[in-house]
Amino acid sequence: MKPRTPNAPAAVVLLNASHANNNTNNTADVDGLPMYESVCVAFVLSLLIVVTVAGNVLVMLSVFTYKPLRQVQNFFIVSLAFADTFVALLVMPFSVVNFIAGYWVFGEGFCYVWLTCDVLCCTASILNLCAIAMDRYYAIHDPINYAQKRTKRRVLTIIFLVWLISSLISIPPLIGWNDWTEDVDPDRPKICRLTEERGYIIYSSSGSFYIPLVIMATVYFKIFLATRRRLRERAKATKHIMEASSTVRATRADLQSDTVLGDDTSAAVAMYEMSRASLPSDGQQREVNDNHGVFKGQNTLTVGGGKSSRRGSSAKEPLERRCSRQVRSFLEGKQKISLSKERRAAKTLGIIMGVFVLCWLPFFLMYVILPFCARCRASERLQNFITWLGYVNSCLNPLIYTIFNIDFRRAFQKILSVK
Repeated sequence: MKPRTPNAPAAVVLLNASHANNNTNNTADVDGLPMYESVCVAFVLSLLIVVTVAGNVLVMLSVFTYKPLRQVQNFFIVSLAFADTFVALLVMPFSVVNFIAGYWVFGEGFCYVWLTCDVLCCTASILNLCAIAMDRYYAIHDPINYAQKRTKRRVLTIIFLVWLISSLISIPPLIGWNDWTEDVDPDRPKICRLTEERGYIIYSSSGSFYIPLVIMATVYFKIFLATRRRLRERAKATKHIMEASSTVRATRADLQSDTVLGDDTSAAVAMYEMSRASLPSDGQQREVNDNHGVFKGQNTLTVGGGKSSRRGSSAKEPLERRCSRQVRSFLEGKQKISLSKERRAAKTLGIIMGVFVLCWLPFFLMYVILPFCARCRASERLQNFITWLGYVNSCLNPLIYTIFNIDFRRAFQKILSVK
């Protein structure tokens, strides 16, 4: 989607560029970029186009070629990548030429087609982000029921609605909802602009950005709260288990399995029988052992005539403490993982919303403010910069929505043959 100047007379229309002298060559007075700036801008923006296409094509190939990614929910990612690829192929290249030349060189008819594709693809990209947010919310809010409802047919229907809504937002100027004017001088350089019909601006900006923004912000906030609540409940449960683990007694099977560590089965079983009573202290334990005659008068314990091992009372207490220590260490690790996941979830959701707002909010503020504010002005370069900031979102989406997924990273490595 393209920015517009506050005094432009038409919606999607070719406007006459201003001339300092009507008798001079019509291209001499166009506000194009100097040669050195043109080269730098062309290189940077062309690189951005290549990266956008490559990143989104890589995402689509990953879903179709890597088996773990062939899941219905990833169809939303494919639809997003498809829209962003269209932005890079159908919108960005002509915007580069328009930016450098300072006027539209491709003709009036193609101006309409280009601006329609601009609105269609950018809106579809934003609405796909909204659909992804909604899908993730229901997957967390009602995982069991939603897993049954998330069928291929349902997901494809939602994707179809995304593109249908995008079409309903982009097509109206072509069928009359505009303030177009006829170009009076075909010999002068032209400027290709979006409509400034106020009713359409409110309609398109609301459907393309502001409503999806509210939905995404609300949904991701709820996702964050639900994730934090769940992780904190797990951490709390883990803490209770850690407190209870101090009173847990080793079972017969646990003690017998400890022979792998070198304990004799008979000694372990005898110690288990004794531990069932009270688990006394070290000194008391030795006294109990003497009273029961398990190790009385013996320095070694022979099992089945095999090799004897010098265990005595030292075999009992370390085993009990070792079990308790291992359980506590495991539970503490689980608690730390829960807290780490909470921080990572907050960081991921913050990046998703932060990048989306940073890329698109400046454009849609300019899109709404300039036509309604007669005294508001923005230079052509500033408008172009803000417009391209929105396009950058199509380059960043493949990174944001895949870099946190280990399956996508593995798929990328496999496709790129990275060892």
